[in-house]
Amino acid sequence: MHRFSPTRLSLHLATALLLSGSAAFQLASAAAPATAASAATPLVIGESFVIDSKALKEKRHINVYMARAWDTPPDAPLPVLYMPDGGVAEDFLHVAGLLQVSVANGTMRPFMLVGMQNTQRRRDLTGPTENAEDRKIAPVVGGASAYRDFIRDELMPEVKRRYRTTGETAIVGESLAGLFVVETYLLEPQMFDHYLAFDPSLWWNHGALPRQAAALLAKGKPGKRSLYLASSSETGIAVEVQRLSEVLEKQAPPGLQWHQEKMPAETHGTIYHPAALKAFRDVFKPATPAQ
Repeated sequence: MHRFSPTRLSLHLATALLLSGSAAFQLASAAAPATAASAATPLVIGESFVIDSKALKEKRHINVYMARAWDTPPDAPLPVLYMPDGGVAEDFLHVAGLLQVSVANGTMRPFMLVGMQNTQRRRDLTGPTENAEDRKIAPVVGGASAYRDFIRDELMPEVKRRYRTTGETAIVGESLAGLFVVETYLLEPQMFDHYLAFDPSLWWNHGALPRQAAALLAKGKPGKRSLYLASSSETGIAVEVQRLSEVLEKQAPPGLQWHQEKMPAETHGTIYHPAALKAFRDVFKPATPAQ
């Protein structure tokens, strides 16, 4: 006959009790009602509207965020920062967050962010090109002029109609959007007050914009403007940004405040956020209180 020792018996009893206790807990858990909770609802941080654009012959989705300080009256007019690549799945959320934290900690002034969601990004953000390799990046390129028409003639008037604005405007972009920002400054410097371009793709069309910059600057009307350039470790881009900076050093028009920020520790994929933080603090810093 097989005999259990007292020690073996106590171990078997303990195991049985644990197993039965676990089963009882599982049954009780299954029978217990679920924790009371509401159904999930969308988390809204701003507003959106759609423009049926004649310039682009399509509907365009626009996202808007108000970055106000705690003491900013809700009806106070705000300056406006326009942003290509402004879809929720693009750069809108992280730039809106950066604006809000910068306004909240007092390192920049309150601002309204207007993000333009892409439909055909490489069409809208590029100018004409004679480079066959450039034309391979998308079925259609070179639509920057029409995109500028949309922003100038349709979007900006609609923003003024819908919201209380101060009249001060800015535009920010990275990569091809940075190319669009620089091209807009060189071709239509009166369109915005501030131009912020991070790692702009100035290699486009064999680097035509930096090569044409001197002639374009000579045609521009003097006026109080700012241009902020940032470049990463991306060699092809950094070289062209440096070339443009050298032109600006020699013949920046009267009234232009410009700055080149070299950020070799950043890559093309990481530069947007740290460059935007520096640029917003520099270009949109709060006014110094009167003594």
